[in-house]
Amino acid sequence: MKNTTLIYRSPSEIDSLIHAFQECSLPRSQWTHEAHLTVALWYLFYDSEQEAINAVRNGIKRYNSAQGIETTKDGGYHETLTLFWVRTIRRYLADESRNRSMVNLANGLIAKYAERTLPFTYYTRDRLMSSEARINWVEPDLRSLELETVSLK
Repeated sequence: MKNTTLIYRSPSEIDSLIHAFQECSLPRSQWTHEAHLTVALWYLFYDSEQEAINAVRNGIKRYNSAQGIETTKDGGYHETLTLFWVRTIRRYLADESRNRSMVNLANGLIAKYAERTLPFTYYTRDRLMSSEARINWVEPDLRSLELETVSLK
């Protein structure tokens, strides 16, 4: 299902999200799947891939800590999901970035990947929700991501 609603109408809206995320002042109610996607897109657009991975990973951990969100076996930061989405967004950017603004890229990304269950087409629930997958990158067990190798450390 594709979302046809425009989330962002101007670059300043995206800049405000990024600033609030970086400052850990973004209200938890606004730390949505769409916000996660936009943050990862922004870092992948402006930084090298490894810098983006580190910024997203460390930023989510810092944000969670500031919001009192603990990482447990059932909640908090999830390494495999984070890197799954980074890889997915990287592919999206490679396919879509020619002559597109950040606003168009973000809205297109959200429309294309609004369905949060996409990882379950690659992973069984048990594997993806395992403690190991929460802490470390775990390869899919249903089908390959079929993406170029990305540095995951």
